[in-house]
Amino acid sequence: MDAPAFLDVNGVRYGVVRLLGKGKGGYSWLVEREGRAFVLKQLHHEPCDYYAFGDKLEAERRDYLRLKDAGIPIPERCDVDAANERILKEYVPGPTILELLKAGRGVDAFLPAVRALSDRARAAGLNLDWFPSNFVPRDGNLVYVDYECNAYADEWSFEGWGVRYWSMTPELLQYLSENP
Repeated sequence: MDAPAFLDVNGVRYGVVRLLGKGKGGYSWLVEREGRAFVLKQLHHEPCDYYAFGDKLEAERRDYLRLKDAGIPIPERCDVDAANERILKEYVPGPTILELLKAGRGVDAFLPAVRALSDRARAAGLNLDWFPSNFVPRDGNLVYVDYECNAYADEWSFEGWGVRYWSMTPELLQYLSENP
């Protein structure tokens, strides 16, 4: 997808800096306005063979509140444009765990932080999307930059699913991130 020059949220224009990534539910763009950076998630309705969606916007709204209630560190939601299916949220600067892995850097130092998030999510009856592109280190902890969460199941927990991705080779992670 080519980068547009601008994207609007409820009539407020934001300059597009670059595409941060594409996931199952949308495209995330780094945008800016008046010198401040944000993430603008544009929901999409492209088919996904392994995931069933209902109302994506409502799910994002609901999951944001569930994650906040569970004490999971997430970016603040700044605005929601229902008509255009866009969510504006705080930008958390820094490399993602995926970017660190692809660069060949070890992430063992972040395993206690991700396991603490896993414990917190499990206690709230939730699983996160443990793919490494969804986590950004900040102040010795991790911020979960996605709002997706699902009902807890052992098979989709960090130990049951996510740890596999956190221990892959840089080449395989590169391939997976380019072929969602």
